[in-house]
Amino acid sequence: MDSLDLKQMVEGIKVIAEEKNLPEDTVFSVIEQAIAAAWRRDNGEKDQNVRAELNVNTGEAEVFVMRDVIEDDVAYNPVTEIPLAEAKKLKKGVKIGDVIEDSHTVTSFGRVAAQTAKQVVIHRLKEAEKEVVLEEYEDKIGTVVTGTVMRVEPRLVSIDLGKATGIMPKSEQIEGEYYSVGARTKVYIKEIDREGRSGAQLILSRGNEAFIEYLFRQEVPEIENDTVEIKNIAREAGRRTKIAVASNVPGVDPVGTFVGGRGVRVQAVMNEVGDREKIDIVTYSDNPSEFIRGALSPAEIIKVDINEKDKAAKVYVAEDQQSIAIGRSGQNVRLASRLTGYKLDIEVAEKPAPKARKNIEDSLLSAIEESAE
Repeated sequence: MDSLDLKQMVEGIKVIAEEKNLPEDTVFSVIEQAIAAAWRRDNGEKDQNVRAELNVNTGEAEVFVMRDVIEDDVAYNPVTEIPLAEAKKLKKGVKIGDVIEDSHTVTSFGRVAAQTAKQVVIHRLKEAEKEVVLEEYEDKIGTVVTGTVMRVEPRLVSIDLGKATGIMPKSEQIEGEYYSVGARTKVYIKEIDREGRSGAQLILSRGNEAFIEYLFRQEVPEIENDTVEIKNIAREAGRRTKIAVASNVPGVDPVGTFVGGRGVRVQAVMNEVGDREKIDIVTYSDNPSEFIRGALSPAEIIKVDINEKDKAAKVYVAEDQQSIAIGRSGQNVRLASRLTGYKLDIEVAEKPAPKARKNIEDSLLSAIEESAE
């Protein structure tokens, strides 16, 4: 590629669009970006803000170098900025904050600039193709799909979903779960991240609360007809999940509905996330004290003092129940706090003072005196 012929590029737009399954407008925009990059490589400076407009009829392009209008008598970067007084010489009525554009007409480029343009076209087309594919998954955000593990890295796992590839960061994985290349796995489509340095990415998860909720929705049909509902979920993936459930129909046991006969429903969910993750299903209550008692199960609670203003509660337990209420490394109380929305402080209840034992002799004398009367 010794030079860059703009007419050839214009003629190739339709062909590229068909081959890449992209809209012609998208390919056209990519070509303009390449022209801007090539012109900057041949004629401009690295930090210049350059845009290009391609004329499809003539095969010519006009390049615009943009500079921001700033105050006079202040330090500025002449590559990207222009003082107001100087800007007024170029355009009447201009004011601070406006953009001044210098235009340049081009028809072709040299070898080095042409190579730059080629690299831009290849890179931008790949990004455009990826974006088109990801847009097909916009409607699938919030659902669970099955994919194949493609690559396993220390910080993320790449998963092939068929038309697209998604990534599952470490923070979205189940702790302790092993992922092997070629294995099939269910993943929750969490979002499309367009802010990353590597371009738009499909973010997948197995470690968030929504994944658990989706799995229960597949196992508990009563959720769909609103017989029962999930009120909240608190989860530490791979370790423990607490889920608060409620019934909307009198006489229906919400916990039993979610557990299923002989535990088949909750077991199906555990089979997917791993038996290492314990799942506590508790009954939701509008009464904060009752809700907190249930959320801290299996600990037995003596008393709960609610501070509604600070959304906090002091929970009193027997000494032998304190470690159960707190849980290993504070896990039980931490999840219960997240589930209920209250900051929980576990305290040991004071033991009631023992009743004074009467002297046996005094008791006998009292009985004799009473009988004598």
